[in-house]
Amino acid sequence: MNIPAELRYTKDHEWVRIEGNTATIGITDFAQGELGDIVFIDISSEGQDLAHEAVFGTVEAVKTVSDLFMPLSGKITELNPGLADDPASVNSDPYGKGWMVKVEMSNPGEAEGLLTADQYKALIGA
Repeated sequence: MNIPAELRYTKDHEWVRIEGNTATIGITDFAQGELGDIVFIDISSEGQDLAHEAVFGTVEAVKTVSDLFMPLSGKITELNPGLADDPASVNSDPYGKGWMVKVEMSNPGEAEGLLTADQYKALIGA
């Protein structure tokens, strides 16, 4: 299972890559494996300011639908345009082509509450 050391993680299985005041967010390799084949991603929150832990969209897999939670407060500035045509990229490349949103953080200090790769591994028993 791939859990990149340079990323931060949530207990809800989102990953976060922080570059300056921008956070790129997706779901982890563990999460996509648990969901199975992803067939649709619904994120209609572009341009919205959302609070930490607010739902920003959903992921639909063959067997289930799962909410996506904001790991940090901020404004969603960009959606991954490739997900509409290729939602399965979240299965094949969750940390690359499968990213979901970019957020302009409104409270960068919240990043301190995110899990390190080692803490996330302990959470999922990896």
